[in-house]
Amino acid sequence: MAENKKLDEIITQIKQQVDMLLNDNSVPRNVKAALDNAKKALEQEGSYPVRASTATYKIDEVSNDINLPPYARTVIWNILSLLESIKE
Repeated sequence: MAENKKLDEIITQIKQQVDMLLNDNSVPRNVKAALDNAKKALEQEGSYPVRASTATYKIDEVSNDINLPPYARTVIWNILSLLESIKE
C-alpha cells in the first residue's frame, strides 16, 4: 500500500510539471497535445507501469522537437525520468 502512495505522489508531481508546460505559451501546440495525452494516460485505470509506459511513449515522441525551448526540454526529460522510476 505504501508503494502505491509513493507512486501516486510521483504521478501527482508529473502532472504538476505537465500542467506548467501546458500553460506556457512558448511550448509548441504539438508538444502540448502530446503532454495532454500523456496526462490523460496517467489518469486512466490500470497498473502503474502500463500507465507510465503509455505516457512515456506519448512524451518521447516530442521530446526532441526542434521548436521546444531548452528549459521545457529539461522539464520533459525530468518527467521522462520520473516515468521511468514508475516502470521499474
